[in-house]
Amino acid sequence: MWNNHTENWHALFVYTGREHTIRDALEAYLGDEISFLVPQRELRERKAGKWRRIKRNLFPGYILLKGDLSIDNYYRIKELPVLAKVLRDEDGPLRIREEELEVLNVLIDNQDGNIDISTAYKEDEEIKVVEGPLLGLEGRIESVNVRKGRARVRLEFLGDTRMVDLGLDFIDKI
Repeated sequence: MWNNHTENWHALFVYTGREHTIRDALEAYLGDEISFLVPQRELRERKAGKWRRIKRNLFPGYILLKGDLSIDNYYRIKELPVLAKVLRDEDGPLRIREEELEVLNVLIDNQDGNIDISTAYKEDEEIKVVEGPLLGLEGRIESVNVRKGRARVRLEFLGDTRMVDLGLDFIDKI
């Protein structure tokens, strides 16, 4: 669990885009004493006409660390040339509060720090078409195919009820 009461969580501000490289260097340098995490979220991205699953950093430019950030460990981390800074307050290294850790616990329920793709639409929700030739029409979701990124929607069109398959990108909740 994230909010282990025996160890504190802290945040490191690093160069954006270098989070994983810096995390690997820190683990090699301090791996036995402190654990490091770069929280990520999984997204679907369309590139060259194909849908792909990609991972993006949840907090670009930050690495979370769990462990005893003693004065000795603090200066050992500061010695690395790639690190920008340890987040601090007036009392020293900033400790992540329990309330914030509870939110992260809800989001990240696995050890690899990855947030899976969420299904934003469910059956019987009212939607509005926000793109394409049916722009502005309202309807109700009959079924959702998450794998294909489509929803079967019941629309009132031309005086009749029609069932239409629409991409999830083309609809929005009302």
